[in-house]
Order: sequence, then structure tokens, then C-alpha cells
Amino acid sequence: MNRKTILYIAASVDGFIAREDGSIDWLDDFEGEGDNGYGDFYQTIDTVILGRSTYEHIKVLTADFPYKDKTCYVLTKTPDRFSDEHVIFIHEDMKDFIQRLKKQRGSNIWIAGGAELAHTLIKEGAIDEFIMTMIPVMLGSGIPLFHEHQTETKLRLTDMRRFGQAAQLHYEAT
Repeated sequence: MNRKTILYIAASVDGFIAREDGSIDWLDDFEGEGDNGYGDFYQTIDTVILGRSTYEHIKVLTADFPYKDKTCYVLTKTPDRFSDEHVIFIHEDMKDFIQRLKKQRGSNIWIAGGAELAHTLIKEGAIDEFIMTMIPVMLGSGIPLFHEHQTETKLRLTDMRRFGQAAQLHYEAT
């Protein structure tokens, strides 16, 4: 099987993944449909990759780590300061790490966030697919999904789905 790296993420229509303080409360306020495709997507992966800030935010949001049934890596600049039974902390070149993971047997790899991790991997050409669920709200400010000086990346639309008022766009990097 050819493993793929997939950025699967929700964003506001104006391109933010969180408020400036990291809050994602606005995700609870829209009219979706079921789990908006999350369960189906989750079954296609066996590995989750998080940036340290996203990992820390998840620990604040929930007492029970949500990805215990997957191999979970946290990419960090300071791995010695952390320990967690559910994740493996990685402090190395992200592109090299991703390339090694993709050569291993397994299912797809979820790039779960955040924006800094996504930015670095997009810049390195290390994301194969983008599944973005656009939530019908404009936040006006916050943490942007894509940086202003993002590397040009050509995409090919492979699917579109509607979940209530949300639109999910599925692209492959070309």
C-alpha cells in the first residue's frame, strides 16, 4: 500500500482554523450532519501527526486523549521536556521523518495540525491530499490555515461533499 499524508482539517470560510487564543468553540455552532465524515476518514488512517501546540491544546480540551488507538507523533523542538504514554515526541527534520513513515507498511497518515506544522509540510511538498471542511462562519481574525507567504501548491479537486451547512473539499497535490 502506498501511504499518503493527508491534511484533514476544518476552517472558517475566511480561512481560520482557530480564534487567536486557539479556541475552536465556533465549530460547535454550525449545522452539520452526523460527524461530518470524520468517522469514515478516521478509519482510513493508522498514524496521527500533531505539532506541539496542537497537542497541548488537545490536552486542555479533553481529559481523555482522543487518538489512543492510533500511532501518534508530536513534532516538537523541545522533546526532552515532555512525556506522554500515548504519543511519541519527535525532534528531527519533518520532511525526512514523513518520508521514512511513508515507506513503512500501514494506512494513511493524518496531519492533524496545527497551522505551523501544515505550513512547514506544504512548503516541503510533504502533503499528498488536503481534505478541508469549510464551516459557514467568518471569524475575521485568528490562526490562519495557510500562511501569507505559502509556497505555491497546485491541487486537483477529487471530491466535494456537503454536511448540512458545511462543504468538504478533497484535493490531491499535483
